Amino acid sequence: MNLEQRIAFFEQLKTNNPKPTTELEYSSPFELLTAVLLSAQATDVSVNKGTRQLFAVANTPKAILELGEEGVRPYIQHIGLYRTKGKHLQETCRILLERHGGEVPRNRSDLEALPGVGRKTANVILNTAFGEPIIAVDTHIFRVSNRTGLAPGKNVLEVESKLMKRIPKDYLMDAHHWLILHGRYVCKARNPDCAQCIVEPLCSYRYKTNQGKIRGAV
Repeated sequence: MNLEQRIAFFEQLKTNNPKPTTELEYSSPFELLTAVLLSAQATDVSVNKGTRQLFAVANTPKAILELGEEGVRPYIQHIGLYRTKGKHLQETCRILLERHGGEVPRNRSDLEALPGVGRKTANVILNTAFGEPIIAVDTHIFRVSNRTGLAPGKNVLEVESKLMKRIPKDYLMDAHHWLILHGRYVCKARNPDCAQCIVEPLCSYRYKTNQGKIRGAV
């Protein structure tokens, strides 16, 4: 996909959704961090179901820590891997209080030092909470980048590196959300809706069909 095509690609996504954002519900960087920690291998819907009730009771590191693992559990036990996530959340809250004055750090190294926070989660926080033009490559972005020819790569780091170089500067801030939402609702893993895809003319994936069914799905 050349520069002209990449500009057209993101302009189409922008026209369709001028102000994209995460589907996780939050009102502070800490709430977002908590939601993202809980979202690994879980749907945003299931996370929001739990955090709506949890944040009404405790939405700061101090309050979550005071609840303890047992106190948090009823709010998150419907979420996959909730025991491990609950433990990580408690440890994260303790570190935030001890090292960062209860605030979510705004740099990658401090974020990745938190339990359960890897590069992808750190990038989500930096982009969504703090407005950094960074891409967090999840399964949806990895799939869309490879299928369309936007930024093909064998692993998430390679795709991330290519996206950072290839996405036109004017679109970089919101590209993370555009690509996730496109992968989640249109360029789906097994039944992509190619017939309704607004960027289909720019997509180089050779298995696309008007029926929205493909072979060799990524």
